[in-house]
Amino acid sequence: MRRLVLGLAAAAALCAALAAPAQAQFPDRPIKMIVPWAAGGDTDNIFRPLAPLLQKHLGQPVVIANVAGASGTVGAREAKGSPADGYTIYAMHDYIHLVHYAGLTDISYRDFDPVCLVSATPSVLTASPKTPWKNWQEFLADAKKRPGEITVGATLGSTSHIFPASIEKAAGLKFKYVSYEGLAPRMTAILGGHVDLTDSNLTQKGKVEAGQLKFLAIATEQRDPELPDVPTLKELGLNIVYEVVRGLVVPKGTPAAARAKLTEACGKATAEAEFKESMKKQGTRVAFLDAAKYAAFLDKIDAENKAIMTDLGLIKK
Repeated sequence: MRRLVLGLAAAAALCAALAAPAQAQFPDRPIKMIVPWAAGGDTDNIFRPLAPLLQKHLGQPVVIANVAGASGTVGAREAKGSPADGYTIYAMHDYIHLVHYAGLTDISYRDFDPVCLVSATPSVLTASPKTPWKNWQEFLADAKKRPGEITVGATLGSTSHIFPASIEKAAGLKFKYVSYEGLAPRMTAILGGHVDLTDSNLTQKGKVEAGQLKFLAIATEQRDPELPDVPTLKELGLNIVYEVVRGLVVPKGTPAAARAKLTEACGKATAEAEFKESMKKQGTRVAFLDAAKYAAFLDKIDAENKAIMTDLGLIKK
């Protein structure tokens, strides 16, 4: 019996010794990054320049898979159902809280383990060039005269819905919502004059300067230096500060060693001057948080989003 026990112990020690190098080699093959929106949208435009920098610091290719549909929930479901081995990472933003509370999906941020917070992008209320308004005051007067007639392009149940809905409630207005999957199709719609308003960001500054769009108000504490002539919602009398935050998560149960390597690579990638410059072009600030701080941050904004959804009468869960 003693020999058997010793033999089993030796075998276990051998297995552990063989397993350790394999774990230490993570990653040893390409990593898939699931982006739950179409290519060319704002989320894609933030994570696409991050991918090669992650690759640089991980030593393996990071390949983006755009898995769009159902307000981002198709991509969320694929990410949740992927093996928890570190080889699938999920590009997530605030929508994960909103669609859950709106009753659009049973998936929540708690189905994932956090890796890192990457960025934060302030929202800008944006109008079609075909609208008659030159500024917020003209828009507000017209919207009050025509309740339910001003159309808003939005991904229902997501941030592009909650932002104008918050304005709608605070200003005592009533909008008509038209659903689109992500920023790219929304921008096509508003550029074509198919909707009057949408939520966008500073990436559209060039189109505003070219007369293709109008910025009515920005949801920041103070005016943005890049848009000195665009008023904040706060100075217009609406206590609304709103930004879309984006980060990386992995399926629940991913090994701690793999998560640690991903977090380390994320910190190095987001600190690169190249990435910071890319984010500046996206009207976005780099907002890196490590896994532990991101976990606490997710709990905080989940509670905030639940309160917003409740206040707007949109909560279903």
